[in-house]
Amino acid sequence: MIYQKVKDTCIRLNCVHQCTAKATVYLFSVALLLALCNIAHADEPSEEASNFKLGGYSSASVVAPRNGSTDFNLNEISLLLSWENDGRFKFFGELELERPISWNENKRFDSKNSYLDLERLYLDYNHSDKLNIRSGRFLTPAGRWNLLHAPPLVWTATRPLATSYLFPNGINGLMMFGATPLQLGAGEQTLEYSVYVEALKDQVRDNNEIIYKDVAGAQFRLGNRFNVGLSLATMTEDRPGNPDYRLLGLDFITHINGWELSGEGFQRYTNNGGNGGSGAFLQSAAPLGNNWYWLTRLETFQRPQEVSGERWVMGVTKRVAPTQLLKMEFVGGSADFADTPRGFIASFAVLF
Repeated sequence: MIYQKVKDTCIRLNCVHQCTAKATVYLFSVALLLALCNIAHADEPSEEASNFKLGGYSSASVVAPRNGSTDFNLNEISLLLSWENDGRFKFFGELELERPISWNENKRFDSKNSYLDLERLYLDYNHSDKLNIRSGRFLTPAGRWNLLHAPPLVWTATRPLATSYLFPNGINGLMMFGATPLQLGAGEQTLEYSVYVEALKDQVRDNNEIIYKDVAGAQFRLGNRFNVGLSLATMTEDRPGNPDYRLLGLDFITHINGWELSGEGFQRYTNNGGNGGSGAFLQSAAPLGNNWYWLTRLETFQRPQEVSGERWVMGVTKRVAPTQLLKMEFVGGSADFADTPRGFIASFAVLF
């Protein structure tokens, strides 16, 4: 009896400790936001404080999968802080609270799946338009979607599979990037480049995230008329017995009579030349009038000896305001993924 009472007391104390720890993190985040708001919106800001910009984005979604119960999620609350002086230095940070509120199969709201994620935190040094140096945590330059990815900036509520499972979304390291004019035929193009290397492996695994190490790569993009990109990278999945990978990626975006066509494709090779996985998607956005757009996307994805399948996405998106998107789509095809189930998804995203 005494043992059971002690055990119950310990369990209660442990629950209190966990709840207190989570509440402390949330309170600290709110306090930080309020402090930054005070800096950014002071009545008489100093010259240094006026160089700060504070913003963010958020989205909420309703997911009705083909198999399973309907979920409601406040997907994220993301805070963006930037600073630049009149010289050559710029700072950017993005702190994201993932899934702060969910309505699940228990028919109640909870935050058991929430966590804080430091998406970006870097310092830029501008030597010239042709040469910039970035140090810190930044998004991996692979394709276009990964560099945009914020819900108010992309057409669909679901992310293409090829952009989630073949390379790290972000790395901690150094990057050199810039742009230079390039004469091609009768017109002038802009050649953008970025070359990067990982300096510190990710230490925290978020949900089912794949951790990579020894990441290095480059991206080259022709702007203006062509809008095509080439991505190259080397990496190793951080688990015993996994081979090194070489990644080759191509992407494009173009506009024709109000339509937007875009696509990305990636192929990975192992260090001995074998198939290390591949994925691609082709997406179109067709204007319907009154800021409504019809969306169609076709996808294919494969990770050898793990999963492979094809997907299709069809739906409509309404640009309610320049910074607000309402999205409704159906997802079908083969194979189910935890973060992109087949079924109906509706979401609302706002940039503030």
